[in-house]
Amino acid sequence: MAKTIIILKSIFISYIALISLVSKCDSLTETSTNGFTTDLIHRDSPQSPSYVPSLSPSQRLANALRRSINRAQRFNAHRSRQSPKSENIVYSNGEYLMKYSIGNPPVPSLGIVDTSRDITWTQCQPCLQCFDQNLPLFNPNSSSTYRTIRCNTPECNSVQGTFCSRTRQNCLYYEIFADQSFTQGLLSTDTFTFGERVSVPNVLFECGFRNAVSFGSGGSGIVGLGGGNFSLIRQLGPLAQGKFSYCLVPLSNNSKSSKLNFGAKGEVLGRGVVSTPFVRKYPDSYYYLTLKGISVGKQKLEFYDNSSSSSNQQGNIIIDSGITLTLLPTNLYDKLKKALQRAIKMNQIKDPKGVLDLCFVTPQDIQSPDITFHFEGANVKLKSENMFVRTSNIAVCLAVQPVGVIFPVYGSIAQSNFLVGYDLEKRTVSFKATDCGN
Repeated sequence: MAKTIIILKSIFISYIALISLVSKCDSLTETSTNGFTTDLIHRDSPQSPSYVPSLSPSQRLANALRRSINRAQRFNAHRSRQSPKSENIVYSNGEYLMKYSIGNPPVPSLGIVDTSRDITWTQCQPCLQCFDQNLPLFNPNSSSTYRTIRCNTPECNSVQGTFCSRTRQNCLYYEIFADQSFTQGLLSTDTFTFGERVSVPNVLFECGFRNAVSFGSGGSGIVGLGGGNFSLIRQLGPLAQGKFSYCLVPLSNNSKSSKLNFGAKGEVLGRGVVSTPFVRKYPDSYYYLTLKGISVGKQKLEFYDNSSSSSNQQGNIIIDSGITLTLLPTNLYDKLKKALQRAIKMNQIKDPKGVLDLCFVTPQDIQSPDITFHFEGANVKLKSENMFVRTSNIAVCLAVQPVGVIFPVYGSIAQSNFLVGYDLEKRTVSFKATDCGN
């Protein structure tokens, strides 16, 4: 009975999302279906409002690595529907920012891109409790296209964490995060503008008037690019066609912005493309892939041993652009570490930053054996820059960490200099080796 209710609710939410998309189709021009491209700004790059010039590259890297662990712990709490036990977890929602505007006339906004979240939210006036942001706060009263969602409407009943106001008129939301920070406000719609020419009406978003959250990124809120029905990708309708891709420049090249592509421009095509399906699991905003194993040279390291059931092997790792490190189960990590220790003939050293586990002494780039991640139907061959990072002038460390109870994650360092494409209709993630700096 409970399973039937969940299925019916899923169908209902999909139906509501479909109605929303149909209403947008009439408002988009024929040329707008070509898609568009925008910059992805790393929070530690000179283009970011949170950039601190006094920090060294190794200090910025260490901060990003620590944010990785915090974000992964939040993942685990969300998946298990529990609050994490650690009191040291701080809110971390991603590493990259994108520019867009809300309302009519358009008000510039800068949101943290989150590929593991659906609905977009931003701070709004009148702000009863807000964190500092560089851009002006969005004022709903100044936008001619702003609308609140009414209580007991299909949208209000479909978004998690919503409830009715005391007057039973407006739909409110309250979202609490793993570290007990929170955002609260009105479920709303308005026109979102990307660049100077691409405008999308009636985008559902959360307009936050109380936001006890500390981003430390200078952003205004979060842009949700997850796999669920209220993701921005779904709401863009024919403009995105359920497709987006990104090309992340390596962290060492922070003078250039990465790229985020939507719709036809988000397709990953041509020679060398490999694709793997993503798996339906809770929560549906996460992109779960199936990792079969890892090869180091000619040695194949299996993700599971022979005693594991095949049903548990599906969707065993999350791909995420907001986590810098790749996080692997302890047993697989130990096998990877031993294989690399045998293959790399260099002296080892403790990480000077105290974050990573396997480090080698070398003032130059490390020459590692071929390393391939074997996803279901897709073998992704990585370069040294995808597996190792420099944490000091003498130390180069493996950008992979072992995790116990935390769910495994395929992080952004492993994805750099790849065009990574998501197709929500085909339910696939595609990879193509690319020089993202050009």
